[in-house]
Formats: sequence, C-alpha cells, structure tokens
Amino acid sequence: MTDRPDFADNAARGRFELTENGVTSFASYRRSGDVVTIPHVESPVEARGSGAAGRLMTEVVRYARDNKLKVVPICSYAVAWFRRNRKYSDILE
Repeated sequence: MTDRPDFADNAARGRFELTENGVTSFASYRRSGDVVTIPHVESPVEARGSGAAGRLMTEVVRYARDNKLKVVPICSYAVAWFRRNRKYSDILE
C-alpha cells in the first residue's frame, strides 16, 4: 500500500490516480488475476513537465509490489518510464 494520500486505485474507473495541486494524472489499467496491463498514462496540460506522470508511475509500482502484482506496460510513456527506471523491472510480466 502506498503511503501517499494523493494516490488511489480508482477501480470503478479502472485507473490509478495521483492528484497534486487539484490536478489528477492517471494510468488506465486492465487487471487479470495478478497482472495489471497499463494501456494509457495521462497528465492534464497543467501538470505536464512537472514530473507528475513519473511520480504516478512510481506509486503504481509501489502499489503493484505491495499487492504482489505484475505490470504489463502498453502505453508508450509507461514503456519508456520502465526503460529509464530499470530498478523496477522485477514487477514486469
């Protein structure tokens, strides 16, 4: 479980959310058993360039580890993020 109160698994909408300064970035997901596929990551225009999407992905990884999940990044941003952050490759499916 993440220790950030601004991070949430919004299962009803099928997305992880990180809200900072009233702006929500999100990673859509599909879950099948213990595998989470991430087809889309998005930050609103006002959050772009602030690192919000990267912080969101860090929280997604923490959540996945805490819940013993594996991640399949499909979104080009998520794929690139995992390439830049190889220390998290242990949770990749």
